[in-house]
Amino acid sequence: MQSLTELYKAGRGPSSSHTMGPDRAARHFLATHPEADAFAVTLFGSLAKTGKGHGTDRVLHEAFAPKPLTLTMDLLTEDLPHPNTMQLTAFKDGIALDTTRVMSVGGGTIVVEGAPAATPKDIYPHTTFSEIAEYCRHHELRLWEYVAEVEGPGIWDYLYDIWETMQKSIDEGLETTGILPGGLLVERRAHALYYGRHMDETPATRENRLICSYAFAVGEQNAGGGTVVTAPTCGACGVLPALLRYTVETRRVTDSQVLRALATGGLIGNLIKTNASISGADCGCQAEIGAACSMAAAAVAEYYDMGLDQIEYSAEIAMEHHLGLTCDPVRGLVQIPCIERNAVAAMRALNAVRLANFLTHTRKISFDMVVQTMYQTGIDMSHRYKETSEAGLASLYPELPEEGDFYCFGRN
Repeated sequence: MQSLTELYKAGRGPSSSHTMGPDRAARHFLATHPEADAFAVTLFGSLAKTGKGHGTDRVLHEAFAPKPLTLTMDLLTEDLPHPNTMQLTAFKDGIALDTTRVMSVGGGTIVVEGAPAATPKDIYPHTTFSEIAEYCRHHELRLWEYVAEVEGPGIWDYLYDIWETMQKSIDEGLETTGILPGGLLVERRAHALYYGRHMDETPATRENRLICSYAFAVGEQNAGGGTVVTAPTCGACGVLPALLRYTVETRRVTDSQVLRALATGGLIGNLIKTNASISGADCGCQAEIGAACSMAAAAVAEYYDMGLDQIEYSAEIAMEHHLGLTCDPVRGLVQIPCIERNAVAAMRALNAVRLANFLTHTRKISFDMVVQTMYQTGIDMSHRYKETSEAGLASLYPELPEEGDFYCFGRN
């Protein structure tokens, strides 16, 4: 497995695979060919079908500016190495200098075709939870101590910066109001959730309201093109920071405990990324929101100083109950149903931890098994439910009605 620095990345939304990955690929290609005076990019698969809604066209033009860019959306080619494939060509005086294909595989990570040396090195000696758990038991380590042993002390400064970025995205999202870009006229709701109060607010209601407001804040920042952290993706970026923020405020934990939680959650995300996928284009939203929920559950379980089996069970419950979740963003925008899903998953992660606290001794399913199941489910899932906006909510959502009109679907 690769370093957590390849999982947690700060960058502009709204999609790690559609904006951060292509932006990274474009800037790398531009730096490789400084002599070029023009560029051409062809987007394939999911990048072509939802690239405009996700802002792929915007980030590519910005990356190559001021040099001219010809951008083509290829909706027909199907024989692709990955659903998020793009082809980049550099020109000099009208003559092609070089052509490269790049895959944006999720979480902002890119893979250059035919260039394995460009892939970040694996640094973790173990690739399954069972292997890591056995090692930790033998050496009497907690999961965050295992991360520190592999990554080295430099990981703590990196995770501190990641936590700072997460908090900033929450703070900015809570204070920003208005309509999100893209034409769906989705209103930012984090501010109202945070500063509002239920007419009969119980402690449980307040907990749900605050967790949801933090998740909405980050999701809305992402949808608005703000800076967020892939956790493990932009589309699922609100789950982990929302639950971390709420736990910090209610338990008064230290910065060191936050970083340990981030390390533990990151290890879970890394296992999913390695053994399955964190890409909605690969496995649907179960790979994004499901993974984020698992990461958040494991992180909070670490906060509570739960045992190794309890942390595993927390992460397993969180993923198991997202199996089969489709990715069908309306108009290719990371808004409906994506923002609400972050809030629901954050609450579900906390519930997973609470169940694990009581029921770990009864569990039958391992974390490794549920990850394998998620991946197989993703393989079996129709491509129409994998980020292409060709089915589900994306296909049923109507054109925006005129003011005052009301649309209702279904039988009377």
